[in-house]
Amino acid sequence: MPKIIYGTAWKKDRTAELVVQAVKAGFRGIDTACQPKHYREDLVGKALKQLFAEGVKREDLFIQTKYTSLDGQDMSQPLPYDSSASISDQVTQSIQKSLTNLGVEYIDSVVLHGPLRTRQDTLAAYQALESFVDKGILLNLGVSNFYDPTLLNWLISKVRIKIGVVQNRWYEGNGFNWPIYEICQANDIHYQSFWTLSGNPTLLHTPELLSIAEKHSLTPEQAVYALCQKWVVLTLTPLMTDGISRLCVDPLQPVT
Repeated sequence: MPKIIYGTAWKKDRTAELVVQAVKAGFRGIDTACQPKHYREDLVGKALKQLFAEGVKREDLFIQTKYTSLDGQDMSQPLPYDSSASISDQVTQSIQKSLTNLGVEYIDSVVLHGPLRTRQDTLAAYQALESFVDKGILLNLGVSNFYDPTLLNWLISKVRIKIGVVQNRWYEGNGFNWPIYEICQANDIHYQSFWTLSGNPTLLHTPELLSIAEKHSLTPEQAVYALCQKWVVLTLTPLMTDGISRLCVDPLQPVT
């Protein structure tokens, strides 16, 4: 699982173009979702088709998508599943749609885009994903937007196939989500952050961070990503600068 993953939310019609640029810049992880409201998963697939035709190997890319429940969908747009179907069937249809959109035979990681309305519904959705792991279609499972430590611990205790990823906002507004991060550390779960830069304008200007950046000849943004690597916080980024892509393929030595 790459330490820095290219996030495709809100890229809209430019999604394919930007994913191709990101991979050519050094990114090996791509994050999307089967959620037309914020993502163009189909255009990620268009980019992958081009990249594969140009010689990029499927096994060299880490592709992650999401199952988004009805509460996270825009009901005015075509849904990736039958809204009247059971949760299990909705998940099944969503995964089938993702496979078609992406044009791949397997997906490296699929996460629940957030808790469903009840614990039992959340567990039912996760269990439906587990069946695809049994078939070798999904390689890793996870959850996103889980901010309640009690709920996360409960789900960890109930699932058959280990939660491999928690993808949450890691930013000043939630105290950097340390309670969830600590649960991940204790259970060998990859913690993925988003809003890593946009949610932390104060962090980027603290004297301590600026000092680290100067000491290691980094920009403040690079210093944040380097620290995340040191803390085992995997990051999603919309950026494609040379400095960020260098961290993707040639991580810095741990900073102190």
